[in-house]
Amino acid sequence: MRAGPSQDEIRRQNLGALLRHVHVHGATTRAELTTTLGLNRSTIGALTADLAGAGLVSEGAPKETGRAGRPSLVVRPESARVYAYASSIEVDRLRAARVGLGGEVLDRRDLDRPRGMDAAETAPLLAGALTEMHHQVAADARCVGAGVAVCGMVRRADGLVRLGPSTGWVDEPLGATLADALGIDLPVTVGNVADVAAFAEHARGVAAGCDNVIYLYGDVGVGAGIIAGGRRLTGHGGYGGYGGEVGHMVVSRDGARCECGSRGCWETEIGEHGLLRAAGRSEARGREALQAVFEAADRGDARAQVAVRQAGDWLGFGVGNLINIFNPEMVIFGGTMRDLYLAAAAQVRSRLNQVGLPACLEHVRLRTPKLGDDAPLIGAAELAFERLLADPLDVG
Repeated sequence: MRAGPSQDEIRRQNLGALLRHVHVHGATTRAELTTTLGLNRSTIGALTADLAGAGLVSEGAPKETGRAGRPSLVVRPESARVYAYASSIEVDRLRAARVGLGGEVLDRRDLDRPRGMDAAETAPLLAGALTEMHHQVAADARCVGAGVAVCGMVRRADGLVRLGPSTGWVDEPLGATLADALGIDLPVTVGNVADVAAFAEHARGVAAGCDNVIYLYGDVGVGAGIIAGGRRLTGHGGYGGYGGEVGHMVVSRDGARCECGSRGCWETEIGEHGLLRAAGRSEARGREALQAVFEAADRGDARAQVAVRQAGDWLGFGVGNLINIFNPEMVIFGGTMRDLYLAAAAQVRSRLNQVGLPACLEHVRLRTPKLGDDAPLIGAAELAFERLLADPLDVG
């Protein structure tokens, strides 16, 4: 028989649970922690003292409570002193941020990224932005790691990007390359952008409290992060596996050639290339070009309107099928899928009502991200925080 957990293991689990709660929910009273975690007051007091001694949380009196008696102390994450670096590698731009414990974005940098740039060229740019932020950090602050969100299929074990059709990457060792470029002894964890954005919105965004969520993320291509039963659906290989590539569902056997090598993939109809082609702007590219199509359609440009309606119809078609398969409570449209959904909501809902099963549609909600464009960055930071939250006193 397997021996039960030791007292030290239980203590470490409880420390992680308490820190995770404060990290996700923010300032919380000891009384609330006692109720939420199911531990007694003396245990909560001992745990918060340990975390405060490690510089991870602080305790203080609450603001006016309006109640008689001695108020319960409030436990707050040390956002300014404990942080992670987060990066998002997108088709046309790079974004880097310093994110404090508790999910607060403390500093950020945005850089242009020429298309065709490989990992060896991208890593020094990101490292430069992160190093610039590092020079402005207080001497007593500490970094617990770095997380990177990238469009593509990622092998989490070593941060290898197996395939990124939108970026043109094949077997790019992004994790190792960025770690070398940073030149500091920090773990670098790489995840798929849709996966990490879904995690962020589920933890602290519009999907908080929902156990079944699909987050659609669009750049040039389309991917999905899926939460099923309150857990990230990763596919074989754990978090960072190769699931969620919904943009490569074949929806039209004789459709356009996709960058993945197949034909008629969903993203050839709703992604950047398909929408710009339908609008007669095949030479244009990028999010600004897509926004120009949406604005032209809004002004009454007939060809732009047809392109937007057509893309919206295909968006509803694919989402309807995903809803039938996964039966989510919520579908979130992020990245360029947010722009398309807002521009073609009527077409999306019309096709969705035709394709979706009534039993699945009656409870599903369609939403845009509460965290906006920060969802990938905050999700990338969560990759770095995971090690700390699993064992708060074992991370140097």
